[in-house]
Amino acid sequence: MRKIYIFDTSLRDGEQSPGVNLNIQEKVEIALQLEKLGVDRIEAGFPAASPGDLAAVNAVARAVKNASVIGLSRSREQDIEAVREALQGAEDPCIHLFLATSPIHRKHKLRMEKHQVLEAAEAAIKYARKYFSKIEFSAEDAGRTELDFLCEVTDLAIRSGATVVNIPDTVGYMTPYEYGNIFKTLKETVPGIEKIQLSAHCHDDLGMATVNALAAILNGADQIEGTINGIGERAGNTAIEEVALALETRQEYFQAKTTLTLSEIARTSRLVSKLTGMVVPGNKAIVGANAFAHESGIHQDGVLKEKTTYEIMSPEKIGLKGGKLPLGKLSGRH
Repeated sequence: MRKIYIFDTSLRDGEQSPGVNLNIQEKVEIALQLEKLGVDRIEAGFPAASPGDLAAVNAVARAVKNASVIGLSRSREQDIEAVREALQGAEDPCIHLFLATSPIHRKHKLRMEKHQVLEAAEAAIKYARKYFSKIEFSAEDAGRTELDFLCEVTDLAIRSGATVVNIPDTVGYMTPYEYGNIFKTLKETVPGIEKIQLSAHCHDDLGMATVNALAAILNGADQIEGTINGIGERAGNTAIEEVALALETRQEYFQAKTTLTLSEIARTSRLVSKLTGMVVPGNKAIVGANAFAHESGIHQDGVLKEKTTYEIMSPEKIGLKGGKLPLGKLSGRH
């Protein structure tokens, strides 16, 4: 089966959740648990944002030994230098460059024409190559970017030296068909696409982050970016645990898998919830308190006879001891 790489951004995009503020010790504690979970890549922060974030990224870089540690950077030299400083001591450092490409961002945020975006992206990637052998480039707001221009940007990123090209649905606007089609088109039309990994980064503004990530996998994505418990900017990011269990539970359909240690999911979820202060809703898929609870009498009767009648995966799979059968008014006399 095809391996899907997991890029965890709980410490960067996740910390952008309103009200969340992790200190250095907390970031390192979460990073070490993510390492136990088996994520492939950990985005530790945005070093140019503040001296504190630079120090936190450096602390994570020095603590983590079995995952690539990543620093985020705008496509500008001073940001790249900040990431270089922050990732000193990392076993496997990687820089994550981004530049907006959509018409609305080009016009209102960057005030740049297409050719200027291409020039800035090329210059940043080539500058980053002085210090990094692993470079991820993100076309911010790729979902709302003209498909032909996105192909052009991806082609340039490959030729300039990027090793991963990320296609973010930055504002959670895409539907699964549209988002999957972007990956399909890139795979079919961009020269040299087989030399790099394609990554999917989705937001949940319309409640489609997980399904869009899965659509990307079905259309050739090599990496999924997300957070634990789906935390993140605005309505959050793709929930890593949802993607992992979807691939595990429906292997025959997706023909792809992660190499996560699934039994560490519940522990990781609780740690992130505790340190961020973001409570996991009871009905949250996979890690919610009610995810393996059955109160309906009909369901309870079925589960007592054969668990698979109403459980498509076992709580033990994610590190829980068992499900629950809460007795309520709907449980019935039997």
